[in-house]
This record gives sequence, structure tokens and C-alpha cells, in this order.
Amino acid sequence: MEGIKQRLLKGIAELGLVLSDQQIELLITYLNLLQKWNKAYNLTAIRDPDVMVSKHLLDSLSVAPYITANSYLDVGTGAGLPGIPLAIMYPEKQFSLLDSNGKKTRFLIEARQHLKLSNVSIHSERVEQFEAQTPYDGILSRAFASLHDMVLGCENHLAPDGRLYAMKGVFPDSELSQLPKHFIVEHSYSLSVPNVDEERHLLVLARR
Repeated sequence: MEGIKQRLLKGIAELGLVLSDQQIELLITYLNLLQKWNKAYNLTAIRDPDVMVSKHLLDSLSVAPYITANSYLDVGTGAGLPGIPLAIMYPEKQFSLLDSNGKKTRFLIEARQHLKLSNVSIHSERVEQFEAQTPYDGILSRAFASLHDMVLGCENHLAPDGRLYAMKGVFPDSELSQLPKHFIVEHSYSLSVPNVDEERHLLVLARR
């Protein structure tokens, strides 16, 4: 596990992030939990812990510099990505994790309890049926849906001046023409994730 820790520390340094020793330990504990549950519940297709560090933890943390508001909804969070790594990074911010897969939300409940993440709430339902108590400053999606579907599914949960954060692989040129007219791509960032050769992009969408 020391090799995993060094890989994580090196990647975090390459991303230009600063985390405490406690936060590093929480990320490693989360990774251990994910590996353990994955054997029985098939939460992710990735089995290799080295690859998990890069494609799950570091990939999630690569958007951290752009997470500047206070409350976020992570739609289609799956095993808690990017929500749990970001919640560990930002204990002062609130993260709601939404997924309709019961196996995955059971894991999330266990992870939240085990990691003592008081800034995380878990919701087991589809985004279409979800009823937010208050609108969110930001809504995150990691390869969950097209930009069109993300806007239509999530805009009712977004604060008036809130933003949608779409994490993508290759730049989604084909999706831009389908973007509802009342939303614009406010920012687009090309992300460099340590030990990940594939393209990564973050698109920030705002209302016109």
C-alpha cells in the first residue's frame, strides 16, 4: 500500500494541490473500501489499484481548482466519483451524491460512515425523480450524460446563478450543437491527469 500512497502523493503534487496527511489517509481508506466492495458488487470495471489512483482519485481531483462554490450535486456519482474525493478535499463544502443504483448507494452510505464525511449526503434515485431541498451552486457530472441531457435533467436543481460542470474525455464537439439555447459553455478546460494518457476536459455551463 506504500506504493499506492507514493503514487497518490506524486499525482497530487503534479496537479498542484495541497492536502493534509489526514486527507491523504482518507483517500487511501476510500480506495481500500472501493477495492473491497468491488469484488462483490462490481462498482467499477477498474480492478488495478494503481489505475484506480489515476483514473478515479486523481481524475476526480483534477477539477478541484474549479470547485469554488459551497454546495454541489454529483449526478450519476456511481462509486462516489468525483464527489467523495472532492468532499475529502473540501470539508467545508456540501456534496450531495445521487445515483439510482442501489448497490452503489449502499456502498456510498458505508463509505460516508467509515470516512466520517459529515459534508456528504446520499440519494438513491434517478435525477428525474430527485427533489432537492434547496438549489445547488454547482452540479457535477462525470461522463454521465450528454450536455443536452445534463441540462434538461439537472437545471431544476440549479441555483439561478449556479453552474453545471461536465467532466468529459475528448472534447464533445458533437454535443455542442444539441445544447439547449438557454445555456452556454462559459468555460472549457483541458485537464492533465497524471498517468492518464487519454484526453480530459471540463466544461462549465451557465444560463444565458
